[in-house]
Amino acid sequence: MKTWVFNPHTGGVKISPSKQSEVRQRIERHAASNYAGQYIRLEIRFRGAFCYIDAFTEPEPPSPSLLKATGETKEQYVERLLSFPTHLGRLRYFGGDRWSYAFYTYSNERYEPTVFHSGDWFGTPEEAFDIGASYLRPD
Repeated sequence: MKTWVFNPHTGGVKISPSKQSEVRQRIERHAASNYAGQYIRLEIRFRGAFCYIDAFTEPEPPSPSLLKATGETKEQYVERLLSFPTHLGRLRYFGGDRWSYAFYTYSNERYEPTVFHSGDWFGTPEEAFDIGASYLRPD
């Protein structure tokens, strides 16, 4: 006998343009007040029920051996890394202010479902940003 089980990482509701604008502002405001200086810019994009959050950070200065291995000048190396985002995660919208979150794992190169710090499957965009911000390095 098949049993229906709710999965907070399937389904969702398409995010309206007005909700997109609201969420973008909320995330940007939260990031600016709590993580200023840890990123250069954020890229927040929407597709269907998803909200993807990426951050662009200032790269560490390359060592001479790294530049030799890549065959790049310091300027080329920095320019390349400045255009490469750090994926912080993906929100899935369920209406109202109900969101699930998937953390981007670089080891598997995919989004993995995760719970919020509260232990719940649902939280706010700001709480989701706090989880993904672990990829941002402190000043």
